[in-house]
Amino acid sequence: MDTVNTVKAATGPIRRETLHHGAVAELRAMILAGELRPGSRVAEVQLCGQLGVSRTPLREALRVLAAEGLVELRPRRGAVVTPIDPVEIGAVFEVMEALEALAGGLACRRGTAEEFAELDRLHAQLHARFEAGDRPSYFATNRLIHARIVAMARNPSLEASYAGFTAKILRARSLANYDAERWRGSLDEHEGFMAALRRRDAAAAGSLLADHSRRTADAVLQALNGGSE
Repeated sequence: MDTVNTVKAATGPIRRETLHHGAVAELRAMILAGELRPGSRVAEVQLCGQLGVSRTPLREALRVLAAEGLVELRPRRGAVVTPIDPVEIGAVFEVMEALEALAGGLACRRGTAEEFAELDRLHAQLHARFEAGDRPSYFATNRLIHARIVAMARNPSLEASYAGFTAKILRARSLANYDAERWRGSLDEHEGFMAALRRRDAAAAGSLLADHSRRTADAVLQALNGGSE
């Protein structure tokens, strides 16, 4: 009898925890994809219905996202999706440029043969997504490639710093739709730094990854400053 009571008592909190984490993931994805626009008010009632949760796990999720800087909890207004500041994004990209360069150099020195083979597989997948015109899948693969390069650097401080800035950049990139020319240019840049990685040329890989980050920043900032809708 005691065992049954213990199991039942544990079921509620586990379910609430699952709802909480699920709501965090769903809301984060919606913000990063631009479905919830910067500066817009979070419609709690509508989102509760959409996500299938009550107000409690939703508000717990919003507190987590507020700590990540994705939403602001404003008195009497509720939660608002944090506006994007182009000046701040420009500053973040400057740091990311240096992190990409460091990651590329370290990955060349520390990556395993298996990890480089996986990068090649992902790069081939990136090409296939481009040829299919599948932008969402292309950019998902693109993010994975950069994350794998950072992981191959085997530097926990680098990885933590990189992850800390990624969410802000993803939000900005989701609002800055590349035109066909920039998209092709981005793929060509991937070809360049992948060739350097295959050669284990640390200096070239770091330099090309930094240049790719700088060109990406230029395109995103142009869009945020009114270059495109």
